[in-house]
Amino acid sequence: MVSNEEYLYFVDRAFDGMAAILVELGDDLANLRPALPAANSAYAIVTHCLGVVEFWAGRLVAGRQVHRDRPAEFTASGAVDELVARIDAAKRQLRHDLAGAEPPAPLRHEPPEDYLVTTPGLTQGGALLHVYEELAQHHGQLEITRDLILERDAAARP
Repeated sequence: MVSNEEYLYFVDRAFDGMAAILVELGDDLANLRPALPAANSAYAIVTHCLGVVEFWAGRLVAGRQVHRDRPAEFTASGAVDELVARIDAAKRQLRHDLAGAEPPAPLRHEPPEDYLVTTPGLTQGGALLHVYEELAQHHGQLEITRDLILERDAAARP
């Protein structure tokens, strides 16, 4: 079994890497979409990750009431410093949510059917594993997005 501190170490690494990419890009570039079909901006990718953590760890594991507008996550835009502050707040909230987690226990709420990405009977530990899976996957996607945006920005300069 992985301790909360070990889990948070890796979650924090993913979030810290995402925050660094946002800061590197700055407001203008973080809100651009790369020239790939159905690609999202760096800002939208991180906003989606925050929604994942809030819903899966906050609602399904901790049992908190959470409002999530999943479709809006993919079109989100805004200031990088505000999004970095949201990352910091999400990291603090996750620490609180994990304090009451019972990894082998059932979820405190069932996800809507269109959110089921795993088999029925998912445990709290399984939901937390899914949170990390999403963060790791999207951190890598964010690195690619950054590289494509920076390449396009460099090519546009005289």
